[in-house]
Amino acid sequence: MSSPEWSNVLELYRQIVCRGVVQYLSQQAELRVKRGIYTAQVVMWLMILQALQKGGTLAGAVELLRQGAAQPLLHRCRRVRREQISPRTGGYCQARLKLSKLLCKHVSQEILERLRQMLNPEGTPPVLVLDGTSLELEHTRGLERQFPPAQNQHGRSHWPVLRLVVLHEAGTGLAHQPCWGPMYGPLAVSEQALAEKALEAAPREALIVGDRNFGVFSIAYAAQQRGLEVLVRLTQVRAEKLVGAICHPDTYEVIWKPSPEERRKHGLPEDAAVAGRLITAQIGRGKSKTWLYLFTTSQRTAQELVALYGQRWNIETDLRSLKRTVQLHHIPARSVDMMEKHLLMAISAYNLVRAVLCLAARRKRLDPRQLSFTQVLTVVDCAWHRLVTATNTEQADREFRRVLDRAAECRLPRRTKPRSYPRQQWHRGGERRFRKAEN
Repeated sequence: MSSPEWSNVLELYRQIVCRGVVQYLSQQAELRVKRGIYTAQVVMWLMILQALQKGGTLAGAVELLRQGAAQPLLHRCRRVRREQISPRTGGYCQARLKLSKLLCKHVSQEILERLRQMLNPEGTPPVLVLDGTSLELEHTRGLERQFPPAQNQHGRSHWPVLRLVVLHEAGTGLAHQPCWGPMYGPLAVSEQALAEKALEAAPREALIVGDRNFGVFSIAYAAQQRGLEVLVRLTQVRAEKLVGAICHPDTYEVIWKPSPEERRKHGLPEDAAVAGRLITAQIGRGKSKTWLYLFTTSQRTAQELVALYGQRWNIETDLRSLKRTVQLHHIPARSVDMMEKHLLMAISAYNLVRAVLCLAARRKRLDPRQLSFTQVLTVVDCAWHRLVTATNTEQADREFRRVLDRAAECRLPRRTKPRSYPRQQWHRGGERRFRKAEN
């Protein structure tokens, strides 16, 4: 069944960004609250819809507004009462530029917290998977200055590049607010530095799961200082520095201390150390068997932690959904401020679809990871008109239950054998285009 607190995605958003909340947040940010068609709550909702539409254009968002996609959010001004909203995009474009980035950040965080409460009413500490990626930006002077493009001996590339570090919940796939910075140039930041910043906002007692890129002392120490547990994969060299040569699977009690170089680089105190366990295991079959070295501060059993680390790959598909389905692989904004607002609202759009996916899975007693994010998004997109035009609560509940039932049918195939053909993708740029098989 759907939640008794809301009957569809728009109703949830309306409750979160009701006029009183927006006015309060605007006062906190010292902003003036203006009335008219394109109020803050309407603009943010249209930005969310724009991220979920395949074209993702301003004209498409305005047309959705004219067809009633934000009807409950609109002020009853003269143009709304007479149904004379202009199809031109100038007003919406100006409203997006004037929208406060701080307000977008507050609303995005509030959406996340409400969704977490709804999907995890018991409040159990989440398992958060940590990973990084890169996004292309528009080629403008301001973006190029702050996020320089890559360059090598052949010259400078065209697109500015942003480095992004995200925390996703392993079970539900909900995305916490990411951290970002330049990937290249004199002010480039590493994924580890962004990860330490992202950990500051993580819920206390959460378990952080990371691959070998985050299997360094600074991440484990930062998590310990913030009351978080970690489960990170180590390289063989780092694992053997802790316990010596490893010949067979086992669990070791260890105290991880930084090297003098790490202590100097990160400004760590002399007594900095992290107590935990090193779990060594062999995974795979036959010739494909490989060693797995995991450092953890969690009290769960070794078998549970090895199985839990096996879920880390889910964030790869989550990032694919963010970059391709929600279209963050290339952000079309032409200023730094607009780019950041676009990113925050796209994350909120992703989380709202994730919530529908999780509710559909719960309704049919399925694992949320069994459902296709792209197909569920298609179901939601096709249902907007019926959801927003419902005339009463009973009809809205009925339409939303229908959406959940159809979303629950969007199951991923269970393949017993690998594909009979390689999945390939076209690489962009260069005089000689070539295809590269996906890993």
